[in-house]
Amino acid sequence: MSMAASPPLSRASRQIGPLVVMGVSGCGKTSLGKLLASNLGYRFIEGDSRHPAANVEKMSAGIPLTDADRWPWLETLGAELAADGDTVLSCSALKRSYRDLLRAKARQPVTFVFLQGTRTMLAARMSSRKGHYMPLSLLDSQLATLELPADEGDVVTVEIDQPLERIVSVAMARIASMAARHGNQEI
Repeated sequence: MSMAASPPLSRASRQIGPLVVMGVSGCGKTSLGKLLASNLGYRFIEGDSRHPAANVEKMSAGIPLTDADRWPWLETLGAELAADGDTVLSCSALKRSYRDLLRAKARQPVTFVFLQGTRTMLAARMSSRKGHYMPLSLLDSQLATLELPADEGDVVTVEIDQPLERIVSVAMARIASMAARHGNQEI
């Protein structure tokens, strides 16, 4: 995979801290997260696997989660980031306040990788996946809740309208570039 002029991420992987792959349902958080973790030698945490049963039941029934539903889940995920900095976490992190909580609980710099796509593309992806409890009917509530991370300096954005291999390459290059800009690159 070509990373153009960006420094190789492998040299900085121990210096970049935890990564959170974020976005609405269907954007590819799990697929990208697993590949980033594998490339970096990090552990991968599927954030959805940490939802309490009550949250899963609500979503399965097509009922959107509230902030009150999400806060304990986010606290758990933040604690996992603090426990091991060599972690890639998939987590919707839809609101800035959710991302801020993850930042605070991690007790170290966190890099977010925001996977962005059109509603049409997201709906197509959600419709084609099997065995996931999140119904397509909740996509619009997630999009309505999403606060774009436009002015957050620790977020890289990657469009999902390209092959997964390209998404991985772009994400790694942007993370490496961010690490170099922030002086975290090993020399």
